[in-house]
Amino acid sequence: MVDIVHRVGIKAPASKVYAALSTIEGLAGWWTTATTGDSKVGGTIVFRFHTATGDEIGGFDMDVLELRPDQKVRWRVKAGPAEWVGTEIEFLLSRQDEHTIVMFGHRHWREEVEFMAHCSTKWATFLLSLRDFVETGKGKPAPGDLKISNWH
Repeated sequence: MVDIVHRVGIKAPASKVYAALSTIEGLAGWWTTATTGDSKVGGTIVFRFHTATGDEIGGFDMDVLELRPDQKVRWRVKAGPAEWVGTEIEFLLSRQDEHTIVMFGHRHWREEVEFMAHCSTKWATFLLSLRDFVETGKGKPAPGDLKISNWH
């Protein structure tokens, strides 16, 4: 199995970063504006992605597996592209100097494929959107996210 991993530092308290990762409103502020569902453990979060004109281009349903305030958020993908189903996404938070460090993992991909490379780059752009959202109050969630290729 293969994992996508990233690390980003955010100049904010862990509680503020955690809120952006563990609430529907927070997630909609940096990942996709079309975020709905139940963000509590045992709930399902629904993420949908649209073009600037409103056409749906994809999405994911995630089961919330674990929430540790100011420390960890973990989900399992239950619906979406075949390559994502069964994978797990986790955000580990720690404090270093004036930063909250986010160690991100999108784990348990069955194989390294071109779509995984695309997703790795998109995750990096969305993690920078998370940083901007927490630090300034304005992220770049879809559909206003950074486009990286003909896939989006």
